[in-house]
Amino acid sequence: MLRGKHILVGVTGGIAAYKVCYLVRDLRKAGADVKVIMTEAAGKFVTPLTFSALSGHDVAGDLWTLNQSTGSDIGTQHIALANWAEVFVIAPASANSIAKMTYGLSDNLLTIVALASRCPIVLAPTMDADMYLNPVTQQNINTLRERGYVVVPPEEGDLASGLKGPGRLPELQIIIDTIERVLSTSAQDLKGKKILVTAGPTHEAIDPVRFIGNRSSGKMGFALANAASLRGAHVTLVTGPVQLETPRNVTRVNVESAEEMYVAVTARARTSDAVLMAAAVADFRPQTAANNKIKKEAGKKQFSLALTETQDILHALGQKRKKGTLLVGFALETQDELRNAREKLKKKNLDLIVLNSLKDKGAGFGSDTNVVTIVDKKGKVEKLPLMSKFDVANEILNRLKKLL
Repeated sequence: MLRGKHILVGVTGGIAAYKVCYLVRDLRKAGADVKVIMTEAAGKFVTPLTFSALSGHDVAGDLWTLNQSTGSDIGTQHIALANWAEVFVIAPASANSIAKMTYGLSDNLLTIVALASRCPIVLAPTMDADMYLNPVTQQNINTLRERGYVVVPPEEGDLASGLKGPGRLPELQIIIDTIERVLSTSAQDLKGKKILVTAGPTHEAIDPVRFIGNRSSGKMGFALANAASLRGAHVTLVTGPVQLETPRNVTRVNVESAEEMYVAVTARARTSDAVLMAAAVADFRPQTAANNKIKKEAGKKQFSLALTETQDILHALGQKRKKGTLLVGFALETQDELRNAREKLKKKNLDLIVLNSLKDKGAGFGSDTNVVTIVDKKGKVEKLPLMSKFDVANEILNRLKKLL
């Protein structure tokens, strides 16, 4: 898996920097071509000469000094490094560097390359336990994870401070296994394809304050967008109201109601190679929405709300799609799951339908995992085991790729 791969290793300031020397050595032994970027703080722990000897390349560190291994001039070496890398591994990733990447600060070569990179980025956060567990650091890590960064959690144990807790650099084989997994899911096998993904709920207004909605978190759709982008596709993500960060290199379109999603999706579907409708679009909306907040009336114990059907986006796409556009639907069921999914597949003229059930542990709204069954138009049924939503996304894309 690693032979001939271009792996860029970023080293930030931390006592664990010395362990990364062995990581570079092991990656070279596995046949990878490795280049190293160091921050100024990293150089306080390990000299650039050490990493240069281990990697076989000059170490990059100073934005204003020409690095011979990049094959570029001073002004573009950050672009050359970003374009060269197939994966960018930052280990140890200090709290300071994580914070900089979260907010787009780029005051050194490492953070500039992180901004310029389109390849997957793997982070191995390593620091004292109190720093790691600080809510600010945790929020920064979660933000980067939502954007598509792959985070290798630190191990617990004795720390340089003398304390015990999470913050140690994981065993090197864990990092190497993660690199191999990331490379296997970023093979650029969808390069040049245009993929449209929908995600999240829709909100149908009752009045300016209240709405009808559902419990969709949007995580499955965002995982699909992230996975497709890592595999080289041009991805547009049309999403209802969710509190999720946009995956890297994905174009995001925010909508609120089913009608807004219908307009956004149908306007883009004809130029897409595939449409994956992971959004939980409302089936009904209030017949009329009040212009002002509906007030509670004294003595009135009941309130009736007239509902009307929303536009069925998936059905419309199935009837009007252009030749060559693939259509994937999703079905969340609570009874007669497989029968209902098959009916939806046929009725809406889909190529694939992804079924999940609220009865399955680890599936459903808000979870980071999912249990799905994939059904194709030929009747083939595949039930997948419990896995992360990112892995589920890649399983769906594997089947989509065969149809493309």
